[in-house]
Amino acid sequence: MSAESWLLTVAERGNPHTRLSAWSDGNAVRPLVHGSAYFDELVGEVEALQAGDHLFFTDWRGDPDERLRPDGPTVVELFTAAARRGVVVKGLMWRSHLDKLQYSEEENQHLGDDVEEAGGEVLLDQRVRVGGSHHQKLVVIRHPGKPTRDVAFVGGIDLCHSRRDTADHHGDPQAVQMSARYGDTPPWHDVQLRIQGPAVDALDTTFRERWTDPTPIDNNSPVAWLRDKLRRADLEADPLPAQPPPPPACGSQRIQVLRTYPDSHHAFSFAPDGERSIARAYLKAVPRARRLIYLEDQYLWSTEVARLFAAALRANPDLHLVAVVPRYPDVDGKLSLPPNSVGRQKALDVCRRTDPQRVHVFDVENASGTPVYVHAKVCVIDDVWAAVGSDNFNRRSWTHDSELSCAVMDQTVDAREPVDPAGRGDGARVLARELRLKLLREHLDRADDGSEDGGLIDPAEVIQTVRAAADALQAWHDGGRVGPRPPGRLRPHQPERLGLLTRAWAMPAYRLLYDPDGRSWEQRLRNRW
Repeated sequence: MSAESWLLTVAERGNPHTRLSAWSDGNAVRPLVHGSAYFDELVGEVEALQAGDHLFFTDWRGDPDERLRPDGPTVVELFTAAARRGVVVKGLMWRSHLDKLQYSEEENQHLGDDVEEAGGEVLLDQRVRVGGSHHQKLVVIRHPGKPTRDVAFVGGIDLCHSRRDTADHHGDPQAVQMSARYGDTPPWHDVQLRIQGPAVDALDTTFRERWTDPTPIDNNSPVAWLRDKLRRADLEADPLPAQPPPPPACGSQRIQVLRTYPDSHHAFSFAPDGERSIARAYLKAVPRARRLIYLEDQYLWSTEVARLFAAALRANPDLHLVAVVPRYPDVDGKLSLPPNSVGRQKALDVCRRTDPQRVHVFDVENASGTPVYVHAKVCVIDDVWAAVGSDNFNRRSWTHDSELSCAVMDQTVDAREPVDPAGRGDGARVLARELRLKLLREHLDRADDGSEDGGLIDPAEVIQTVRAAADALQAWHDGGRVGPRPPGRLRPHQPERLGLLTRAWAMPAYRLLYDPDGRSWEQRLRNRW
């Protein structure tokens, strides 16, 4: 199998100004499902850092008091302790909107202030389009002189409240305010990748490109600039230490680092026309699907994204789409709820018009019946190609905000039958198949060791297995919850149907505010990504 068949070439990335290579081989990748698993490993890696080592991070939201283990440390305790030991701690946080709008301006400021007081440096970055955000979630850890210990974490999990949940999904005791339908401690499902090998250097480069870019970090917000000046905030990035050589090969995974940066007059020098390699990666990989596209997503919005999946379904009569999404939006309210609902409803309608029998959408609940908020951003195609990142399946993530994702192709063929489910000669790959199975095992209450994988491996069987479990759980609920609760946590997703008048105002609000387009007008008119 040629890597160029699935992955973007340098030219196909569409950004000649970046220093990133096309991809790197020889990596070791381990998916970390749930914030508790990620946070535990992050604490271990950071606490092992010594003077002169590097700790770089980017985030959408950072809560200083979030406990990374049940008894701590908190985020701020972990990072400030590292800075006091002489670790080079550098961070880029989104400057954020106001807390009164349920964002995280104050939390991000406080984390940065505390880290800087300890000797590190955290900048609040507002180099975004109007209404946009920096959504990348990345931690890079380097040990100059000991490259085999280098590691990076990338995915959908922020260093903030509500993320430290477990497979039992009782929620994080330190919870953010959400829709009341998720309870006081909303259950939270999420995924992060732990990466070692040469790809760590590519992720280091991704951080350094943003850090060293000369564009002022508050240049599109005069009010924010004035407020930061008055509180004497750090607005200038200090020099970084020299970038260490790439770590040696240590595994069998090929990784392609993918990003979104918008086309903006506040341009980054490394992406003056933006970068949409995440969108382009899906435009290349999805048409290769023949049997099964499995995805988990917070939103699954946008007709533009839905048309890509619908085209693949039309072209391949044996292809099925399985999507796991939240049961409800994370917000309530007569003004905020409809725009959150109308986008998914329209996207699912686009897919289902192709063939409703091959589009399967589910949501998740815990053992008590409380819905689980799905925040993961995962896609697995034919057990060959997998992607995990910060990007959702919507136009905002593919064009407007800054995003970061990793496409992974394991060079080790999975020996379990069917060895080549798509029949293209690519062969199922260990990492992609095991990621899909790991997620389905949890959703169906199967053993995590693989001893109960019957009906989950072959695409010809997995649809029937998943639908049967979801239908049984739905029937149990419909019947008044009489008798033992069927195994599994998935239920068929029933999107909220909105009235004609509500859709009339919710759709423009959704398109303009919730799911904006970050492409230039020329790209929009020509439908180019």
